Formats: sequence, structure tokens, C-alpha cells
Amino acid sequence: MLAANMEIVNAHHAKRRVSGLTLIELLVIIGVLALLAAVLLPALASAKRKTSKINCISNLKQCGIAFRLWEGDNGDHYPQYFVLTNAETMKLLANGNAYLLWQTMSNELNTPKILRCPNDEKHTNAWSFSDGFSDANLSYFLNLDASETYPQMIMIGDDNLALDGVPVKSGILTFAPKTTIAWTQERHHNVGNIGMADGSAQQVTSDGLRTALAVSTNGVSTNTVTPRWLIP
Repeated sequence: MLAANMEIVNAHHAKRRVSGLTLIELLVIIGVLALLAAVLLPALASAKRKTSKINCISNLKQCGIAFRLWEGDNGDHYPQYFVLTNAETMKLLANGNAYLLWQTMSNELNTPKILRCPNDEKHTNAWSFSDGFSDANLSYFLNLDASETYPQMIMIGDDNLALDGVPVKSGILTFAPKTTIAWTQERHHNVGNIGMADGSAQQVTSDGLRTALAVSTNGVSTNTVTPRWLIP
């Protein structure tokens, strides 16, 4: 009987020792995982931001190709040219219906998903150009005065912009040469992406944006012209 009791006691102590070792091992594993998370998460976040920037530039390049295809089939003019000759359409655009212009190029764009920046948290993806498509699916402004005559003119870009520190609103944005235009902190951390009339796209700082805006017509300054950008 005594031997049996001793065996039970020994088994109990052995179980406690095993349980104690398992708990220590678990704490060590948790500590290692926490350390790895602290090291890897910032790197993963940085990689995700970089990928999003690349995808955003890719979107603008695809839009640029769509514009080139469209103007090739429409008398060498971009759709803005036809919109500007239609007073009723211009009224709709000025009232915050930028999506109407993009619907014009739906065949060339193939999917409305490319009209939203991956880092844009204010807008959502659309799955078709007909079912519920609206300004809520757009991340990019459009230059209503962009011309194929000036291939380095800014035609499209991220719409997270501010004039003299004030975020822009939906509608047709006009600003004087002395107005300071800049990117906001959202999306790409004080830089942004622009697409040119020749179909190319690039990432620029706020200073780079102002430079591209000032010198965009074959090297001739456009500061004497008041830009008209359609903000969704």
C-alpha cells in the first residue's frame, strides 16, 4: 500500500515538473514570437506600402494607355475635348460627377478597379462601369485641359491634394500660379503619383508636382494658365 502511494506521489511530482517545463517553454516561445513580430512587422508594412505605390503607378499607366487608345479612335482628341463642348455634361461634372467622364472610356479601361489607388481608404473598388459606379470609386483627378499637343502636361494623378494647406473638395478645381499645391500625408506619405499626357507615370514630391505643373508644355511654363482639375 505504501509503495503504491509513493508511486502516486512520484507520478504527481513528475507531472508537475513536466507541466512546469511546458509552461516555461511556452513563455519562451511567446517571447521569441513577440521579438520576431517587433522586427518583422515594420519591414512587412514598409514592403506593403512600396507595393501599393507601384500598383498606383501601374494604375495611372494603364489609364494613360486608355487615353491614347481613345484619342486614336476619336480624331486625336482626349474625351475631355468632347466634354468641354457639351455644356450640360460640364454642369454635371462641376457638380461632382467625375465618373461620367471615365464611363466614356470604359471600353479602353476594361475594369474600373484601376481608378482606385490601393492606399485610398476613402473610396472603394467598383466591379463594373454600369452597376453603381460613381465618384466613390475614384482616387484620381483629371486635367480637363490636357492636350495631346503637350505630352508632358499632367493629365491625371492622386487627388489627395491641398491648396495652401486646405484639402481640396469635389468638383472642378482651379488655382492661381501663386497658390501652393501639395500632397497630403494620406496614401503615399507626402508624395504622390501623376500621369502625363504621353501615357507615362511617375511618383513625385510636392515640389516635384509644382515643377511638373509649371514646366509641362514642351518646356514652356504654364504658370500663365489657370489649371482646371476635375476632383472626384
